Amino acid sequence: MNLKIRINKQLLRTIFFSGIVLGLISCQAWPQKKQNKELAIIVNHADPLSVQIGQYYRQKRNIPADHVIEVIFDPSVTNLSSEDFARIKQEVDALTPPEVKGYALTWTKPYRVDCMSITSAFALGFDTRHCAKGCQAIAPNPYFNSNRSEPFLDFGIRPTMTIAATSFEEAKALIDRGVASDNTHPQGTAYLMDTKDKARNVRSNFYSTITKQLSSRIPIEVIKSNVLKDKNDVLFYFTGVSKVRGLESNTFLPGAMADHLTSFGGKLTDSGQMSSMEWLKAGATGSYGAVVEPCNFVQKFPHPGVAMYHYLQGDNLLHAYWKSVGWVGQGIFIGEPLARPFGNADDN
Repeated sequence: MNLKIRINKQLLRTIFFSGIVLGLISCQAWPQKKQNKELAIIVNHADPLSVQIGQYYRQKRNIPADHVIEVIFDPSVTNLSSEDFARIKQEVDALTPPEVKGYALTWTKPYRVDCMSITSAFALGFDTRHCAKGCQAIAPNPYFNSNRSEPFLDFGIRPTMTIAATSFEEAKALIDRGVASDNTHPQGTAYLMDTKDKARNVRSNFYSTITKQLSSRIPIEVIKSNVLKDKNDVLFYFTGVSKVRGLESNTFLPGAMADHLTSFGGKLTDSGQMSSMEWLKAGATGSYGAVVEPCNFVQKFPHPGVAMYHYLQGDNLLHAYWKSVGWVGQGIFIGEPLARPFGNADDN
């Protein structure tokens, strides 16, 4: 009986002491993950998937609650009218915290605002100078190849990308890839495809210069073919064809950037060509496509060398991609905006 009492007293002392220690530990000022205040998430409250994606993205990227902006519009349309967009943009502008440098949209439809892409309309405001009927030049992107990091302060624009997915599982996989890529400095390869499609292969004129300037930073392979197959280290993939074959045979590293120069890759849900969303489904973290016929102006598509350079310099996906397009009004950016493979942990 006495032994039992002594054991219980000892147990009580241990529990009491442990409680004091745990209490002291919990009171220490352990560092918490820094909130990401440079991005605002725009959610369509009429679209349950958009809301779900926004909630998950906010949690994964530690974005403040007041940086989630809810709007309401018909989620079934692919083309939002400029009148409806003007109302939405006014609401967004009024609710955007001043420190925000860019927007993440959380839907696939609509992907267009009349003659502009939805991402360019949110970034630049709806402006017909960024539109064209047929083969015409459009207004320049002031952020193109910029060394600046404050696009709203410097140019009055907030670069925008949409987390495009047709299911929550797709969106979650995309977001998780972006988060997993941060600060990893991946040992991947840039594949620049020199295709037989003369009209869509116009970016191949840049390849020799890109190779000279960036091959010391990353392995670059220029491949004379319409098809890339069985590569397990794809970090960059740029090509010019209407439909890309063999995507499923390749392995994209987290943070990979990939796109194809063609007329309607940016028609995300109803393209007669290959939708740019196929890149994300195959494992890429970011892509780009035209929503309105761009003709084959290279300025209306990402410059592979500019995109690679700024990404390798430490820009996140949103800013590196936006800096790579000279005339941006007719193209949509899709992916996980904050993916930053070549950042440094100390900067986060």
